[in-house]
Amino acid sequence: MKSKISVLTITKNNEETIGKTLLSLKGLTSEIVVVDSNSNDRTANILKKYKAKVIVKEFDNIGRQRMYGMKYVTGDWVLILDSDEVVSEKLKKEIKKVSRQARKSNLVAYEIPFQNHFLGRPVKYGGENYKMLRLFRKKALEIRPLELHNYFVVKKGKTSKLKGEILHYSYRSIGQIYRKFTDYAKRDARIRAQKGEKSSLKKIFLYPIHMFWARFIEDKGYKDGLFRIPLDLGFAYMEFLTYIILATL
Repeated sequence: MKSKISVLTITKNNEETIGKTLLSLKGLTSEIVVVDSNSNDRTANILKKYKAKVIVKEFDNIGRQRMYGMKYVTGDWVLILDSDEVVSEKLKKEIKKVSRQARKSNLVAYEIPFQNHFLGRPVKYGGENYKMLRLFRKKALEIRPLELHNYFVVKKGKTSKLKGEILHYSYRSIGQIYRKFTDYAKRDARIRAQKGEKSSLKKIFLYPIHMFWARFIEDKGYKDGLFRIPLDLGFAYMEFLTYIILATL
């Protein structure tokens, strides 16, 4: 018997990407639950077009937004999907298979591989090749917030891995990337300050160089091509800004 699949996502002024995200869910889900943080662009109209169940909540952090949205999810299975992510056709078929065989299995959660894109082109090296737990039985897992993201706690049952990918369009333009990294640096600096960490000249000037070296050289980011250099410089910039801000806190 096929189980009911719900998708949970969060939005705030995501008119650029959310339509593509929701279109990729066609024929897969029984409901789309969206926690929206008072978007003032075309996001609301796009959500209405795809008949999403929209709950408005001022943004706190990703984990708390998702925890709030889970209260409104009614499906047996939940797929967590961000507003700049797309379900590939291969992944869609796998999820359908999981839902059909659910009653015959003790598997309750699945990690899904990501295919990240930089300026519309796929990147596979330099820290961009990873899996995340994103599909799970609603009753078998808890979402717990962190300052930047969240983590999942599996209460019972076993986990496994799927092969189909989530296509992630997080790095869409140079301006968008650096705005994102600036926001992350501000929040990361606050976290480090709360933990009692101090900045230093070594951290400000050497850590960014190491970040670029680690991503582009050690983790073989160069295999993707020279076009990704601005991305790895962006991570170095985020490291630099984090410790500059930390020095002021």
